[in-house]
Amino acid sequence: MKQLAHKWDADFYNDKHSFVYGYGAALVELLNSQFGEHILDLGCGSGELTEKIREYSPNVVGMDSSIDMIEKARQLFPLCNFEIGNASDFAFPNQFDAIFSNAVLHWVADYRGAIKSMYRNLKTGGRIVLEFGGKNNVQQIVEELRKSLLSKGYTEQAELNLWYFPSIGEYTTELEKAGFTVSLAQWYSRPTELADENNGIKDWLLMFCKPFLKGVFEKDINSILNEVQESLKDKLFINNKWFADYKRIRIVAHR
Repeated sequence: MKQLAHKWDADFYNDKHSFVYGYGAALVELLNSQFGEHILDLGCGSGELTEKIREYSPNVVGMDSSIDMIEKARQLFPLCNFEIGNASDFAFPNQFDAIFSNAVLHWVADYRGAIKSMYRNLKTGGRIVLEFGGKNNVQQIVEELRKSLLSKGYTEQAELNLWYFPSIGEYTTELEKAGFTVSLAQWYSRPTELADENNGIKDWLLMFCKPFLKGVFEKDINSILNEVQESLKDKLFINNKWFADYKRIRIVAHR
């Protein structure tokens, strides 16, 4: 699986897609960080959860590959330490007591590299606390997007594989191969309310599916966005609100 470039718009992310870190608050509780622990927030985005972790454990580092996100995080949360780095291949001078990651690892094509990097940067006895997209995540949205692209002749875009959505069995097997002991592995369905009742699906596509629209003529983009949203109305428009069909994996494992 090839890693595809995806440029993040930090302001659009915070304006319309704050649910990403909003749902992550429960994962911070599961992390249960203790004062003095050295913690990495892997794929920290604009830093909201890094700041939340810092309230319990000041020695936290937020890392993300997006320069725009890191700049936004540094602006919003100047008391936190933020670094630019690649989730599939990173190294810090001191190992961590815990590595936390919310809604990130499904974006990492080299998932084995990410697992090895987490293991390498974790102290013996340390833990990882992760949540990300699992098997069948956003399946309904993506299927309709592929159909619309194909109907307009964008075969190459329709065949893109943008994410890694594993089953619990697949991912826990990879963790165990790397040396981790898995203590919690959960897959669950989490229909996720989108911010805009008029353009919920279209906004979601513009935020998270830009590579599918690369090379698509401008005149066709709005048509595709409208077509996908309309085709999903019976399934994902509930009580006058748009929902994304999220399926999540939650993992706790120890080195």
